[in-house]
Amino acid sequence: MSNDKKIKIGEVGIYDARQLGIPRMLVLGIQHTFAMFGATVLVPILTGLDVSTTLLMAGLGTLLFHLITKGKVPAFLGSSFAFLGGYSAVAPRLADGAANTEMLSYACGGVLVAGFVYVVMSALISVFGIRRIMRFFPPVVTGPIIISIGLILAPSAITNASENWLLAFIALAVIVICNIWGKGMIKIVPILIGIVVSYIVAIFMGEVNFEAISSSQVFAMAPLSLPKFSFSAVVTIMPIALATMMEHIGDMAAISATTGKNYLNDPGLHRTLLGDGLATSLSALGGGPANTTYGENTGVLALTKVYDPRVMRIAALVAIILSFFPKFGAAIETVPSAIIGGVSFMLYGMISAIGIRNVVENKVDFTQSRNLIIAAVILVSALGFNSIGGITFQVASFTINLSGLAIAAIAGIVLNAIIPGNDYQFGGEHTPDHEVTVYEEHK
Repeated sequence: MSNDKKIKIGEVGIYDARQLGIPRMLVLGIQHTFAMFGATVLVPILTGLDVSTTLLMAGLGTLLFHLITKGKVPAFLGSSFAFLGGYSAVAPRLADGAANTEMLSYACGGVLVAGFVYVVMSALISVFGIRRIMRFFPPVVTGPIIISIGLILAPSAITNASENWLLAFIALAVIVICNIWGKGMIKIVPILIGIVVSYIVAIFMGEVNFEAISSSQVFAMAPLSLPKFSFSAVVTIMPIALATMMEHIGDMAAISATTGKNYLNDPGLHRTLLGDGLATSLSALGGGPANTTYGENTGVLALTKVYDPRVMRIAALVAIILSFFPKFGAAIETVPSAIIGGVSFMLYGMISAIGIRNVVENKVDFTQSRNLIIAAVILVSALGFNSIGGITFQVASFTINLSGLAIAAIAGIVLNAIIPGNDYQFGGEHTPDHEVTVYEEHK
């Protein structure tokens, strides 16, 4: 990259993937695939859904999302953890630990219907306008929610890293070194380099188990299964969408804060919600889990400063391709959890840092008691209730579980609505108070 020069594009500089060239775009896309892989495949592992189907639906869902959002939002849609409670309620594993395949179909039916809740909200925004709706979601609400997302994920990073602190430290150290002192492409793909370097070390340490690779097929079609419907499953799972929509708004705010572009305004929250909801319904239609915009990939955006949505679409295509190669997917799964922990150590912290940045750049006034109260309740609710597994309650004969993040989102929205002094006006392009750069390679 000795011939590179830094240029400024408009108000905000970025690494322009078009100018980086196709080979580098492919590497960037693969890096995003690595970032989402661990969490995306963990959901089917926990629920009993098929891993290949999950990867296929994550890729197709991401492409559908980009189609609906006019290809403007650099987001990847992977498996949603928020629906785990719904799956466990509708399709608990059998006594021997095997997947409850019969009831999983009904759980997928509930998820399919939940996806259409997004469609309804999207329609309401289209009818009443985003300004009226977004008065319920000012930065004093979305900022702490973003912070909470990273903090809630943090324990999983520590748990994974504790499997082998040396490997975790190597992965983290390589990422930091590449990002701070690296040049050119090394600076842009620190996560991928961190995984490769620490994986090689893990092989020499004897920490990699290759049995899963030898026992899996080289090529196979991802199995698809149609959902089934029952009133009980739908009523149990559908309300979860009310909480995940709040997470979606937080994710969109995080991506907007990271890139310096207001995606809630353009292409619009109604389009991003519609894309997320239909991607979720599409996934459930094929027997996959609910989809959601991924904080892990937002962390990669913040770290690499490459915001071109086409990189995400490359990641989606990679996920689709991987779904046809169970042996390669098994190879990815051999990456020790300690390495994933080391990578997550950075990414999850980035998410919370983005939340702080969102609050600071929007100049939220914490000298006002109302803002302090709202932020305090959100943070304590998210972390506190998450530590005890959320709240479970009965509605008629149905059991509903609200996660800590869902409770925090609902509490923040309600407090913001009822406490006097909400003067937030949505609108205007978000302009960060700093510059980043884009590399343009001489042809």
